[in-house]
Amino acid sequence: MIENKVVAMLLAGGQGSRLKALTRKVAKPAVSFGGKYRIIDFALSNATNSGINDIGILTQYKPYLLNTHIGIGTAWDFDRNNGGLRVLPPFTSEDGGRWYTGTANAIFENIDYLDELNPNYVLILSGDHIYKMDYRKLLKAHQEKGADVTLAVMEVPWEEASRFGIVNVDKDNKIVEFDEKPKKPKNNMASMGIYIFSWKELRKYLVMDNKNKESENDFGKNVLPLMLSEGKKMYAWSFDGYWKDVGTVRSYWEANMDLLDPNNTLNIYDAGWRIFTRSKNLPPHYLGRSSVVKNSLINEGCLVMGEVTNSILFSEVEIEKGAKVNNSVILSNCIIKAGAEVNNAVLVEGVTIKEGEKIGEQGDGNIYLITDKGFTVE
Repeated sequence: MIENKVVAMLLAGGQGSRLKALTRKVAKPAVSFGGKYRIIDFALSNATNSGINDIGILTQYKPYLLNTHIGIGTAWDFDRNNGGLRVLPPFTSEDGGRWYTGTANAIFENIDYLDELNPNYVLILSGDHIYKMDYRKLLKAHQEKGADVTLAVMEVPWEEASRFGIVNVDKDNKIVEFDEKPKKPKNNMASMGIYIFSWKELRKYLVMDNKNKESENDFGKNVLPLMLSEGKKMYAWSFDGYWKDVGTVRSYWEANMDLLDPNNTLNIYDAGWRIFTRSKNLPPHYLGRSSVVKNSLINEGCLVMGEVTNSILFSEVEIEKGAKVNNSVILSNCIIKAGAEVNNAVLVEGVTIKEGEKIGEQGDGNIYLITDKGFTVE
């Protein structure tokens, strides 16, 4: 219905420096995940499954592979004559060219795009989280409260709370305080970086924020606190599903390992909520007569002659006879030579582990990030 028109704006320009070598050549949302996906596939698929027809992808850092992966949005059914997917990189105007200076600025710089679509609501998404969410539930909560902005929130471990924007609410879930990355958080109810705004209000505050020369042009630091200070109707909507901010090598490894947990609530086999991606059209994987594979995801084009346990192999990985891979994430085009052993590791694309080489010990508590130049312990 036209009165419910939603445009999604997906922020996908993050560098993700804490992922180290994993983002050396690509933006964080384009990092491979789960055997065949990229991180951005989850937000894009959520939008498709939620019936959103218009989505803008805001790119910035090393966008080539991300743009190639997204294309015109065919894999997510966004290749439409009317609406659909638009990639929105920084651009030059009469004021000159510049990078997006913050999350709010990225939306402000594309205000003409939103004005042309003239939505009732704008959904702000991040392209670097692993989760499944029906955004229609968030919209419904926003409408029922008559809110100006509604934040998706969830409880996070107390030791991680200072990494997030923390919301304090009253008994009606109305936000009374928003504290961006506090040193001493009052609670552990964290903003997920997913916001739905009534477009007229958002537009007004984007313009106000842009005029403020002291602003960092960030939603969490500037726009949301300003709206709260002016008494706007801000509500929290609690999400109780799986959600992971894969901001570090360890959290990236953990999120991949979660897919192998039979009790994991992120069900990628759910036919009613598919996670879509761009297919590479590779041949089937092959498990040799000498292979032993236990509790693992093996993607297309893999040749497995050795042992793979509790691990994820991306496309065109080769495990030679006598090689062992345990509790590891092996990205595309890697080779584990005969007699080698890899434990608790993340291998970036194209790495070869030499014959007889051993990395890590099972259960040692370390995560090993392996590149063609060696490995680091996380």
